[in-house]
Amino acid sequence: MAEYLLEMRGITKEFAGVKAISGIDLKVRAGEIVGLCGENGAGKSTLMKVLSAVHPYGSWEGTILWEGKELKAHTIRETEDAGIVIIHQELMMVPHLSVAENIFLGSELTRGFGFVDYEAMNARATALMQQLKMPDINVALPVLAYSGGKQQLIEVAKALNKNAKLLILDEPTSALTTTETETLLELLREFRSRGMSCVYISHKIDEVAAIADTVTVIRDGAHIGTLPMRELDAGKIIAMMVGREMKNLFPREEHKIGDVIFEAKNVTCWDAINSERKVVDDVSFELRAGEIVGVAGLVGAGRTELACKLFGYWSGDHEGKIFLEGKEITVKNPADAVRQGICMVPEDRKRLGIIPLMPVGYNMTMSVLGRFAHYQLINAEDELAVIQAEIIRMKIKTAHPLLPIASLSGGNQQKAVVDKMLLPDPKVLILDEPTHGVDVGAKYEIYKLIFELARQGVAILMISSEMPEILGIADRVLVIGEGKLRGNFPNVDLSQEKVLAAAIGAEEDAAA
Repeated sequence: MAEYLLEMRGITKEFAGVKAISGIDLKVRAGEIVGLCGENGAGKSTLMKVLSAVHPYGSWEGTILWEGKELKAHTIRETEDAGIVIIHQELMMVPHLSVAENIFLGSELTRGFGFVDYEAMNARATALMQQLKMPDINVALPVLAYSGGKQQLIEVAKALNKNAKLLILDEPTSALTTTETETLLELLREFRSRGMSCVYISHKIDEVAAIADTVTVIRDGAHIGTLPMRELDAGKIIAMMVGREMKNLFPREEHKIGDVIFEAKNVTCWDAINSERKVVDDVSFELRAGEIVGVAGLVGAGRTELACKLFGYWSGDHEGKIFLEGKEITVKNPADAVRQGICMVPEDRKRLGIIPLMPVGYNMTMSVLGRFAHYQLINAEDELAVIQAEIIRMKIKTAHPLLPIASLSGGNQQKAVVDKMLLPDPKVLILDEPTHGVDVGAKYEIYKLIFELARQGVAILMISSEMPEILGIADRVLVIGEGKLRGNFPNVDLSQEKVLAAAIGAEEDAAA
């Protein structure tokens, strides 16, 4: 019997003559969890796409051994039949199909005359939801009825349904709550005890440390090292990833806070499907020029819904007033918002932030096309000059500015989305999970950019599910719970415990 379940030897993959990965090795034993770490664009996802035959045999160089035998898979179906199942960073579901239909997509259960057995599929899907500790999920409802975090766990259920021997998870907790993350990690430990192996790709080093037996680090497409987790700590992993030691993950910089520039008064939003349910309930707050205000709360608390209303994107009923520089304004749609100086980086990059097949450069400049228009014609030379300058400023890794943005790593896509909303020179910038799926090095760059904007007088509203990020960056913290504003705290000796207590209503209970 082979010592390793999986061996990848000298894997090299090129795109348009540019090497994305070069000579990478990866080994996984049966019942082992291997953490795969690296910055955005390092080649982690490319390596896993080679393994899962998204990039088929013949399109890359090197050797893959699976259970001691060479694997030459040309299709994803071949690798899944062998027992290799990947959950990609971007959700791969059909939103309007039910949870059960998504779980069985391509492998539907049938009965007589080839009819789909929905009863059996729903029963199996329900059992998987219970296994994932989500018994409240109605598997007959469309996937779009559930939050991004729950959709991510549904992806895990889809993979588990395929009886994987090796489960590849690419940033699996990027949209999960702390409780959902703990549930997933505990399940992976349980699967490991049964002999299942896992390659766990994550920028969250604490998760890698908590779950991995071995850690492999790649940087700029090259294999940097593989070590047992017991010989590593977070600092050593980060140093291997970025090529330098990072002593301070939050580069807090002094910045002047000015007068009130933005006010939201009595903002209320009703659910677009259930018109009797309030998802934002009478929320009022203000922002000052140069102030960074963090928005904390549990997933589903109403944070994103509030941001969408302020940006003119909420599709359900809503009410409330918005004031910019002391004057009431009307924001009917995102174009209205951008024109008046309010810009937003959305949480769902894939659905709301990019046009996947459009070049990365044009994705960035679409918010300011008017600057390059002369008699209704675009000055391509001027536009390209701006694109090239912004790619350098944002440190976006791309072989060419006119490559489709979908070909970039998730973190580099995120940098492009952020830049798109900086080009209009906003007075107010709303950031909804701005470091979602971004590595520690790129996070550092985004944090420095946030402080630079604050020094320029931009008011920043930053929604984040990562409590250390909120406390490391914000001047003040708003806490949203069940649609209501439950806390408005200056970030002075503010603890995670106090923020969490406000988020779950514990402080209100104690006061009562």
